[in-house]
Amino acid sequence: MKGAIDVLWVGLGGFVGSSLRFMISGWVHRWPGAGAFPYGTLVVNVAGCLALGILGGWADHRQVLSPATRLFVMIGVLGGFTTFSTFAYETLALATASDVVRAFTNIALQLVLGLGAAWIGYAAARMM
Repeated sequence: MKGAIDVLWVGLGGFVGSSLRFMISGWVHRWPGAGAFPYGTLVVNVAGCLALGILGGWADHRQVLSPATRLFVMIGVLGGFTTFSTFAYETLALATASDVVRAFTNIALQLVLGLGAAWIGYAAARMM
């Protein structure tokens, strides 16, 4: 029975995270000047990496998250919120449209900002 409850927590979190991703990404795409670059996905991925860094740091150093909370938030919400598959598809779309500079810019920004945000969040959690 515990396994089924764990799946339910992850699924509910995924619903919340996916809904948040849809709303935030759409909001960012409507920013003036957003144009053809996938800023919505970038913002969501960086924010998700930062949140995961903070929560992972808290979980590791303060033991503040129960196993059910970790399943719901870290795997469910943030797993549904971040969008690696969307990042891959949008980058491929840029590259196949001969917009190679934007494709590589997207790759660099996703990696550098995402990893940087996760590191900052984790480091900040250690100080809290």
